[in-house]
Amino acid sequence: MRAFRMVSRKRWKRVLLILALIGPGIITATVDNDAGGIATYSLAGGNFGYAHVWVLIPVGIFLYIIQEMAARLGAVTGKGLSDLIRENFGLRVTFWVLLGVGLTNLTNTMAEFAGVASASEIFGLSRYVAVPGAAVLVWLVVTRGSYRVAEKVFLVACLAYLAYPISGFLARPDWSKVVAATLVPQWSFQGDYLLMLIAIVGTTIAPWMQFYQQAAVVDKGLTSKDYAYTRLDVLVGCMFAIIVVFFIMVTCASTIHANGLRVETVEDAAQALRPLAGKYCAGLFAFGLLNASLFAASILPLATAYQIAEGLGWERGLDRTFAEAPEFYTIYNTFIVLGAGLVLIPQAPLLQIMYFSQVLNGLVLPAVLVFMLILINNTDLMGRYRNSPLYNGIAWICVLLVSLLALYLAGATIIPALGR
Repeated sequence: MRAFRMVSRKRWKRVLLILALIGPGIITATVDNDAGGIATYSLAGGNFGYAHVWVLIPVGIFLYIIQEMAARLGAVTGKGLSDLIRENFGLRVTFWVLLGVGLTNLTNTMAEFAGVASASEIFGLSRYVAVPGAAVLVWLVVTRGSYRVAEKVFLVACLAYLAYPISGFLARPDWSKVVAATLVPQWSFQGDYLLMLIAIVGTTIAPWMQFYQQAAVVDKGLTSKDYAYTRLDVLVGCMFAIIVVFFIMVTCASTIHANGLRVETVEDAAQALRPLAGKYCAGLFAFGLLNASLFAASILPLATAYQIAEGLGWERGLDRTFAEAPEFYTIYNTFIVLGAGLVLIPQAPLLQIMYFSQVLNGLVLPAVLVFMLILINNTDLMGRYRNSPLYNGIAWICVLLVSLLALYLAGATIIPALGR
């Protein structure tokens, strides 16, 4: 009996240790299902049915490989990605990378507050009330506590994404068709199909994610000794993110597409679900959009503050006060104000802003991924934690494919004829 108690106590200590160390991987992967991502996945399911569900398996693998490398870089070196780029490639290169990522993050932050506006209006609340309220809420959550407090709030927000799996079951899909579509790829050379496939990849993997993942690992104080748990954190986060995407697509495919309807925005999708799947399904879908928008509006400015402060050698971190890290908090506050304020401008070109952010994502992502691969194969930096030859080969193929797809998406956004 005593031996049993000792084993049980050890197991509980192990569970508590895992719970203490998880966070950055789950938060980073989950928050990428933001307003723009939910819109993309809703359009994929609503307009193409189950045709793109199969792609979530390779996309999930790509996502894990890239985020695992970012987490490993942070745990082993104790430095953020901007730090490492500056130290190994120089300030000039760092400046251009930070400029591209910063502009992308600003337009994405605007898109998140646009998502708050859309979701609030579905519930009958004016955007001129909801967006400022959301900005204040986001600012208070992030700036009025330590990293550990903010992380706990973010992890709770991750749980709200369960609204999408619940919506998926409420939609009552034909699960035999869903399983077949997941395991058997459906392929088409039509421009719209290919562009949507590329959009799914481009939406799932964004440049800010690598910077935030690595910075969060460092800010949490994780090291190479904790790496087994850090890797588990990344794996769980990527799996959860892909499961949420899966249910968004299944919900829209089994209702909107099955009834021969087409949607142009995520608001259209939420409204269309009401008569097709019931008010609870539609309400949960809209709630998921609101939560995702608030969540991403918290993380994107924070990721930007980390990136710029690291790259320029300034103090940063939520455990520091404004007096200790004034530049860090100024960047964060500026992004919140601009992101929310510009959305409230009457007739603001939100669609064009989202397109512009996609273009910047496509241009910046390849450079960031190449820098990561060079750094993670630097023996002086990584020692025995550098990529193995096999992992390296898989990673380079993954990075090449993701980069080509992101660049094609950027080109198709600039020149619509490419998507036809």
